[in-house]
Amino acid sequence: MENQNKTLSYNPANGELIGESNLNTTDDLIRMIDESRKAQIKWSSISVKERSRRILRIKDYLVDNIDKLSKIISDDNGKVRFDALATEIFPAIMATKYYVKNAPKFLKPKKIPSSSIVLINKRSFVRYEPFGVVGIISPWNYPFAIPYSEVVMALLAGNGVILKTATETQLVGKALRDAINSADLPEGLFQYINIPGRVAGEAFLKSGIDKLFFTGSVPVGKALMRIASDTLTPVSLELGGNDAMIVCEDADIDRAVNGAVWGGLSNAGQSCGGVERIYVHQNIYDSFMQRLKEKVESLRVGDPSNFETDVAVMTTEKQLNTVKLHLDDALKNGAVLYAESKAADNSKNILTPKVLTNVNHNMIMMREETFGPLLGVMKVKNMDEAVELANDSSLGLTGSVWSKDHKKAIEIGKKIKAGAITINDHLMSHGIAETSWGGFKESGIGRTHGQQGFMEMVEAQYIINDILPGVKKKKYLVASIQ
Repeated sequence: MENQNKTLSYNPANGELIGESNLNTTDDLIRMIDESRKAQIKWSSISVKERSRRILRIKDYLVDNIDKLSKIISDDNGKVRFDALATEIFPAIMATKYYVKNAPKFLKPKKIPSSSIVLINKRSFVRYEPFGVVGIISPWNYPFAIPYSEVVMALLAGNGVILKTATETQLVGKALRDAINSADLPEGLFQYINIPGRVAGEAFLKSGIDKLFFTGSVPVGKALMRIASDTLTPVSLELGGNDAMIVCEDADIDRAVNGAVWGGLSNAGQSCGGVERIYVHQNIYDSFMQRLKEKVESLRVGDPSNFETDVAVMTTEKQLNTVKLHLDDALKNGAVLYAESKAADNSKNILTPKVLTNVNHNMIMMREETFGPLLGVMKVKNMDEAVELANDSSLGLTGSVWSKDHKKAIEIGKKIKAGAITINDHLMSHGIAETSWGGFKESGIGRTHGQQGFMEMVEAQYIINDILPGVKKKKYLVASIQ
């Protein structure tokens, strides 16, 4: 919450004021970009191995402060402490090791094989140049893990970085700032800024940033792309999903049910790559639904500081109201509330997890990103129908297929129009550093994570060298044609 020149941070579970942060201005942003640009010149001249050595220090900081960091994330975001550890801090530690190890290989100049004897005297290779200063705007649902990997990749690639985290999770943002600053970086290279989200994207793009990485909503992403077109500033956009889970006739039902609960309800359903729509083969539908009901109704919902809690609270009242809108729309249009968890205490911002049946694709929750603890389940006759329904969406971030026949599951997964397909699992690929992250359709453009995501941090430059400089060009061309 913004209050004059400060951002006030409240624990979403109990409303307690837990901190405050100074607000920055656009003038501050311009100054930070200028300082980072000056430091980036020195940083990019340092060898990749040396940059990697310095960045590796952050891993030690994360390990030494793991309990402190997980508590800050839980208090500021409202997720249970286990989620903070398993989906934010541990992936950050593993990502640091992966990128530090592989950055020299990713950035090594590569020879280009010759394609024609006619131009046998030309020798080409490709090298990689950092963009300069990149901007990163990150969301509140995974306030540490999402921006962390992008910051680390950008720095290893030789860029300066300006990071803006969500207003709703400023304490996590400052904790992330402290973690990054534990590395031996040139002064000013990495900058942390707190400006309102409603002005941040445009301010970044109009202040001379060299590339922008944004994670957020589809409408905001489209608006930023329009602004970026004025200067042709490259952007990478991760804009959410409405992920489908396909359960085949031969699926391990217990494993699939556990996957649905984890993928759809952990972090109170506030995961862009979480399960929102489930399509179950008719032959196992009844068994699947009965076990799903038992599992959901046994969940302990409430205070994130209680280590017995399975699902905690929504991070913001605004998002809670959005989920309620989707729920009300579904119920008014014929959906049936099949199963529901119970609140274990009187924590604020609780929306108990719910499973809805008799849903269809005319309902908002089956068309748009709900971003909350709602699961819509449909019975299907076969997997062709399931794939058709899964693809009936303007979004395509991730999806999953559940079957004991892995070969069959992979073939079904290939038909789903989404950026990442998991077999017999869901909501975990973001935590695998080597697996690139990004979606099809309106789920965004560009990639983060893995080698493909790392290469989003650099521009390719091709050098074509003539190894026979003494040959006259005119005579050479004539000889070539003959």
